[in-house]
Amino acid sequence: MPGGRRRGRLAGRLARRTGRPGREVTVTDLDLRWAESRPRPPHVRLLRHDIVQDPLPADGNYLVHARLVLQHLPERLDVLARLAGALRPGGWLVLEEFDTSWNPVLAAPDEEAATLFERVHTALGVQLEKAGLDPVWGRRVPGAVLGAGLADVAATTYAESWAGGGTGIGLHRVNAQQMADRLRAEGLTDAELERFQALLADPAFVVNSLPLVSTRGRRP
Repeated sequence: MPGGRRRGRLAGRLARRTGRPGREVTVTDLDLRWAESRPRPPHVRLLRHDIVQDPLPADGNYLVHARLVLQHLPERLDVLARLAGALRPGGWLVLEEFDTSWNPVLAAPDEEAATLFERVHTALGVQLEKAGLDPVWGRRVPGAVLGAGLADVAATTYAESWAGGGTGIGLHRVNAQQMADRLRAEGLTDAELERFQALLADPAFVVNSLPLVSTRGRRP
């Protein structure tokens, strides 16, 4: 269950609630180094796993959860079907995904700052789409979960403000750093990228967070 800086938090909560004999929490990721150094209860299993290629544990799961994973995978619908198939009857699938198309500026020192953010954010979106990301996958998940044959499908959407210098807005900082070469290929200059990073550290600059759509569905 990859989840950026939140990796392991949900697994920890599940472990505390499923400590009875015969109940196991399986944490999967391509890279488990973030988890291997942490203490864990004996009923928490770590599994190095490629969700696109590797078979899923056929244990009949009560709950399958993935956060911010499928939106990056061109094979997302096939993966969703496999996740749904890993549930036992009555089990729940929970998918949490961003809608990256909506990220308005709420406050800025000046119009130039807002324009710069929007330009960089648009360029990041172009590059992420080229890498396979679906920018509006979050809003498409409920329909996809219904299409996978699950019942009682419902979704909630969470958003908040991200101020410069805060934790949340750091997502934009890291994305811009990791994709700097591709952003330059989109026509952005080093000076613009430096101003962008400075803007993300300015408390006077505030954006809306990327809406996180949490969708759940039950296997009949």
